[in-house]
Amino acid sequence: MPQIVKLSPAELKTLRTVDDRLMSYNIEMAEVTGGTFWKAYTPAQIAGTEEVPPITKLSIDSDGPMQVYPPIDLYNEKLRKLARDLGPVWVRVSGTWASKTYYDFDGAGVTPEGYLNRLTKEQWIGVLDFCKAIGAKLMISVANCPGLHSVEEPWNPSEAEKIFSLSRDYGVPIDAAEFMNEPNMLSYSGAPEGYTAADYARDQDLFFAWLRKNYPGCLCVGPSNTGDETMGPTTGKKQSHGGGVADIFSNNATCDELMDGTQEKLDVYSYHYYNGVSERLQSIMPAAHWQADQATTEAYLAVAANSCKMNIPLRDKYCPGGQMWVTESGDAGGGGDTWASTYLDVFRTLNELAEFSTLTDGIIFHNTLAASDYAFLAREVFDPRPNYFAVLLWNRLMGTTVYDTGEPAREGAHVYAHSRKDGQSGACYLIINNSTTDATTVELPQDAVRYTLSADALRSPVMKLNGRELVLGENNALPDLSGEAQPAGTLTVEPATIVFLVV
Repeated sequence: MPQIVKLSPAELKTLRTVDDRLMSYNIEMAEVTGGTFWKAYTPAQIAGTEEVPPITKLSIDSDGPMQVYPPIDLYNEKLRKLARDLGPVWVRVSGTWASKTYYDFDGAGVTPEGYLNRLTKEQWIGVLDFCKAIGAKLMISVANCPGLHSVEEPWNPSEAEKIFSLSRDYGVPIDAAEFMNEPNMLSYSGAPEGYTAADYARDQDLFFAWLRKNYPGCLCVGPSNTGDETMGPTTGKKQSHGGGVADIFSNNATCDELMDGTQEKLDVYSYHYYNGVSERLQSIMPAAHWQADQATTEAYLAVAANSCKMNIPLRDKYCPGGQMWVTESGDAGGGGDTWASTYLDVFRTLNELAEFSTLTDGIIFHNTLAASDYAFLAREVFDPRPNYFAVLLWNRLMGTTVYDTGEPAREGAHVYAHSRKDGQSGACYLIINNSTTDATTVELPQDAVRYTLSADALRSPVMKLNGRELVLGENNALPDLSGEAQPAGTLTVEPATIVFLVV
């Protein structure tokens, strides 16, 4: 049904202010060291004309969903420029890989037994130089694996001290830390075999107590859980945990099981959100996979907000008054869906940022900057994808004061408003027409500057701004991101189109 939206800038009511680094991202530890990550889709799979082969297990076999990649070049000038253009961010270096990483800072060149991989001093300095060059704050998680301690022994800070002291002495201190990545999947987390929720609670306390004594400026963040019941398509019945996570990974723990009894309080509450799992994992977790034709539906776009709402009571319980950080966020666990690198995922990305802002204050760490199909930038060549330009415009237009528009979200009209990023009086509206069939009419009471996002096809790898293709120019220059004058009156927002309006 065609929708009508009446904008009333003078009647906007303030909801809250949000962090100016709301839009942030991950660089996986597996990228820094080189290692196993998700195998890229073929062009035909991205276009939706070729199916992704089913799998029976997670492996790096030739027919598996993963492969080994070399380390990322964090000194690449194109990468640094595009990262810098996004503005101030947090960079999180973590992932399951981080829990099993040995810090080889003396250059011995050996990975001790019980670790999966090693991080060299040069590689870590590359991360520190990258953060310094783009003005980012740095977040990590630390090693917690059989190489560090057995299941009968408590965690110890011998490895953590290496990375924290090197970062401090280099002049780029670590600003925040989670103890582990996704500890609720205990059997898949990298922790020693037989590790329990009680072991985790004990060891997180040890880590945070050590951190507060030795690096008091570092925020203690946790627990970084993943796979809640909001994940996956709605069937009218409550999903199995995480759309089937518990069916694949044994020995899973709840947030309460991990956190009850802990003595060291959180500075920030964290969790992971994915709308579901990708085609790579569909065959082993079918309950958690969405089809492409669902990606603009109300049910699909509601998942991020539902996940946030489910975690707010946990934040209030374990970190009252604190921020809430989504330390991994993306369309689909397992490297992203086939359409993650196309215009089709922009609806979810912008809707997530906007909905989260209406619900709470915190940070969303998009997974990832430049690894796999859900990344803002294509691996190695670092060409920006539609989501990159979408969040770039968000950062340039949407300020930190969040307003209540009085418009309930419905198909064809997801309407949000923030203060103007340029600091001038007025507001910036975000209007998402997620209907693929009906135009939306917007009644605009005053002149505005319009930024219309569209594409020739939903699965297009190139997005347009006011009809201009968003691709890099000579010497990797950003394209023209200017808006167009929109006179007061009636504006038609075409189907599957997104509009920013600055008034």
